[in-house]
Amino acid sequence: MTGEVGTGKTTLLKAVLNTFDKGSIATAFVFNPRLEVLDFFEFILTDFGVAPTTRTKAAMLLQLNGWLIERYRTHQLCAIIVDEAQNLSWELLEEIRLLTNLETASDKLVQIVLSGQPELEEKLYHPSLRQLRQRISLWCRTQPLTIGETQAYIEERMRIAGATEPVFMPEAAELVHHYSKGIPRIINLLCEHTLIFAYAEQIKLIPAHIVESVGLELDLVQHPFNISNSAMQALMKRSTQPNMLDTITSVADSEDSLKESEI
Repeated sequence: MTGEVGTGKTTLLKAVLNTFDKGSIATAFVFNPRLEVLDFFEFILTDFGVAPTTRTKAAMLLQLNGWLIERYRTHQLCAIIVDEAQNLSWELLEEIRLLTNLETASDKLVQIVLSGQPELEEKLYHPSLRQLRQRISLWCRTQPLTIGETQAYIEERMRIAGATEPVFMPEAAELVHHYSKGIPRIINLLCEHTLIFAYAEQIKLIPAHIVESVGLELDLVQHPFNISNSAMQALMKRSTQPNMLDTITSVADSEDSLKESEI
């Protein structure tokens, strides 16, 4: 899974992990992939709940393979999830490819999920990683929100927080999208500061000029948050298509609700 910074990759991963039955699916979540090879294998074993007996690559691989086989015999699934995978070294990417060789005659012993910024996708297209790329069975990309999706996202977040009537004027929501480029994390940041500003000024229905003031305060005019060319192209393409507003509710529900005191 790839996507621009702040588009909710880690949130989606954790939301999926929370749906797993711990008794039938074991997971190892690597949140910091800047590791040496031995540290990587030790981290995986430990997160699976297996104490490494010997700190050598061969021993840990044998121990991991044996543990995976035992899980397979009891019809249990195992998955390794690597977040911020664009930071994986070339050496670790090759080790991950070799982990896909852990299999029986008919099934893989472990499923591997790589999640990272667009640089991960660029890395995977390097000729030296063609073997790993060929083994990827499913690709997905998180995209910035369109204007319509941004408005629906804000409305849903406010509803979760307890709002029973509109808080942002339509022009204000459009300006939030303009400054944030549709990145949910930046939308959250802008809206949080805007709500605090509006609360201090005792303004119930937030106009566009309040968002503009916050954008200037956060220096989003002179130094906007840039997104990759691939993400921008995807956003422009999606802006000409019907809005996927039915996806907003599930995404918003997986985030922490805005504080009621900020409404």
